[in-house]
Amino acid sequence: MAGSFALAYWVIRHKPHIEHEIRIIGPFAYPLAVAVFAVVASAPFSVTDALAIMNGAIFGPIKGTLVDVVGLVIAALLGYWINMHATNLFNLQEALRKLPPWVKRFPVGSPGFLLAVRIIPGFGGTVATASAAAFRVPVWVHVWTMCAIAVPICALLTIFGDRVTTAVHSYEHHYCMTHRCHFHFRFHRRPVTSPAPSLLPSP
Repeated sequence: MAGSFALAYWVIRHKPHIEHEIRIIGPFAYPLAVAVFAVVASAPFSVTDALAIMNGAIFGPIKGTLVDVVGLVIAALLGYWINMHATNLFNLQEALRKLPPWVKRFPVGSPGFLLAVRIIPGFGGTVATASAAAFRVPVWVHVWTMCAIAVPICALLTIFGDRVTTAVHSYEHHYCMTHRCHFHFRFHRRPVTSPAPSLLPSP
């Protein structure tokens, strides 16, 4: 988790260089970002918060949120398929016993259960996906319950990533416009030096 947020900080700090690399990739940048998000979000105990922040820093709030939404839908389908075909991938019975009482009020596999368990940080999403596959919940129910919880959170984190990136680079730009930059800022402005006066008398 610490490594993922460190990577998000690096993306925010070096956004101009990353934007240049994205322009070189061209239209393949969006499918690549969606694929990375989908693979990470479908993995057990995944951390997608840092990816959502990075999408906001790289693509902006609107396009970054669209990347999140498409990635979440694909991740829901991929995670459901993996849990349907894998055996002993997750000790579901042990995890269900550890759930808090307010979640156990809902029947396991019901939409209410899938929504409630996803609120639990950490392993909640993993329990929900494993339960949906084990109890043969219709895949569309699994997808919409996952997106109902994950999309608003990822959208807020994406907007946060965009705003933080704008604030960081605006501060650097303002600092270097008003001070002599002693550090290597991205918006470093070289001081303008006037030409040395001539030693020869003017005619």
